[in-house]
Amino acid sequence: MEWPGATTTLGMLMTAALLAGVVGQLFRLPKVTSYLLMGVLLGPSLLDCVPRQHFEQIEPLTKLAIALVLFNLGCHFPLARARRILRRVLRLSLGELGATFLLVAIGLLLLGAGWETALLLGALGLATAPATTILVLKETESEGSVTEYTNALVALNNLASIVAFELLFLAILLLHGELRDSPLAQLAYLARDLAGSIVLGAAAGLTVSYCYGLVAEARRLVLLVGAITLALGLCLAFDVPYLLTFLAMGATVANSSYQTRHVLAELDRLTGLLCVVFFVTHGVDLDVHKLYLAGAAGVGYLAFRAAGKYLGIRLAAQTQHEEPEIRNWLGLTLMSQAGAAIALSSIAVQRTAKLSGTLPQICEDVQTVILGTVVVFEIAGPLLIRQAVLCSGEVPLAQAVHHPGVGPVEQLRAVWNRVLIAFGLDPWGGRSEGELTIRQLMRKNVRSVPQSATFDDVVACIEHSRDNTFPVVDQTGDLIGVIRYRELSHALFDRKLGPLVRATDVTTPARQVLYPDEPISRASQIFARSKDDCIPVIAAEEPHQFLGVVRRRDVLRLLIREWSG
Repeated sequence: MEWPGATTTLGMLMTAALLAGVVGQLFRLPKVTSYLLMGVLLGPSLLDCVPRQHFEQIEPLTKLAIALVLFNLGCHFPLARARRILRRVLRLSLGELGATFLLVAIGLLLLGAGWETALLLGALGLATAPATTILVLKETESEGSVTEYTNALVALNNLASIVAFELLFLAILLLHGELRDSPLAQLAYLARDLAGSIVLGAAAGLTVSYCYGLVAEARRLVLLVGAITLALGLCLAFDVPYLLTFLAMGATVANSSYQTRHVLAELDRLTGLLCVVFFVTHGVDLDVHKLYLAGAAGVGYLAFRAAGKYLGIRLAAQTQHEEPEIRNWLGLTLMSQAGAAIALSSIAVQRTAKLSGTLPQICEDVQTVILGTVVVFEIAGPLLIRQAVLCSGEVPLAQAVHHPGVGPVEQLRAVWNRVLIAFGLDPWGGRSEGELTIRQLMRKNVRSVPQSATFDDVVACIEHSRDNTFPVVDQTGDLIGVIRYRELSHALFDRKLGPLVRATDVTTPARQVLYPDEPISRASQIFARSKDDCIPVIAAEEPHQFLGVVRRRDVLRLLIREWSG
């Protein structure tokens, strides 16, 4: 039977990505890695269940996703911030770019690669995948020097890679006698394309800044998507690097509009949706077999590029006396590689396809190495980025731990109860809110937190609980207060402080408690005034032993039954 159309393929990929995200969360994987691994599973490397002809129909969505991510990145660089960090970032960038290029080029020459292959791969090694890197940082909600420098270095790395690759490619064509125009003419074409992409981005950004305040709020998303899509179409039509276009567009909006935050918030959900499509599709496009075909050159490229990124940053950071977090972790955030390197290697193959001699084979070898190693860099890169911002203490607790929500069994029970109510049946056996007591509705087997527990123990409790409020008890089991997840979730997760903090240090008084013989209406009244998701239940007499909790969702389900009846 013939496979259904591209719409079915797109739906299958998005459903698979949703499943991958759920599974990945259980194993504490970044969503990007989960989506990529699901794509690899569905792609030619394993199941091979996605028709290749559908990729051309889905490709515009993936390009739009990259454009949105680049626009978002550009919006984070108003001139005031750029001036503040530019000098320090430029020094780090020069160290990292120089070390990466030299290690890759010299290392591959020592492994026996041709000088053309070594130089081209040295230039391609500079590039860092913008979509992968920025999306992982956004997912972790990290803030700090490592995150800020990473955003800037991603832009500089890709710009340097494009320029270095084009210049080296022109030099190789010249030395092989295959350069059709004069070197100055070729350089002029390159300068024209780079300047044209920046001018286009600036014009689009000014248009968005001007029109955003004039357009009705309900139509602003149409304006943004229309402007970005039009700019993307012009880039593809005139074959100019759209990476620069959307970085320039975002930076222009950041410096010409007072509503940059509203612009980003407007695009946020659309960006998230399209990035799901992009990464699972990108995963399908990854071919594990290419890594085998890359051979010794591929293994060398992996090792030399990774060493160049890490050591280059470390040496440059030591030279300019950066803080330890920059020296130790910034290099790891730059490992991902995909779009720019793949595109440039593909361009090289296309430009030399009709030439004679060894150049076509050289470019094909370069492309094979890039396609093979991208599999490793794209899957390992997000893990390294997440680890880097975690260890540098720039991630809020809410993103550093896996805090489960409603469980599958509990959600199934809620759906079943609602279905029973819809058909006029009573899942609570006819008992009303006034007839039930706290004792009958409370959950007894609830884990409490000892006041002497370490912060690591508190985190472990959060990770294994579906509540957002955690009772804290003393040595005799008496309630002394609660830890509220929402109050901790925005605190930076610094593992170095773990052994020094105890549960009692982050405990706040329990504003309201319940007693077993009180009516359910008492819980309803408290929940109406409180944001807590559960209320501790304690013994009415001294000492006030902790007995369990009443959860908001249990009370709400009971009320829904009564309202529906």
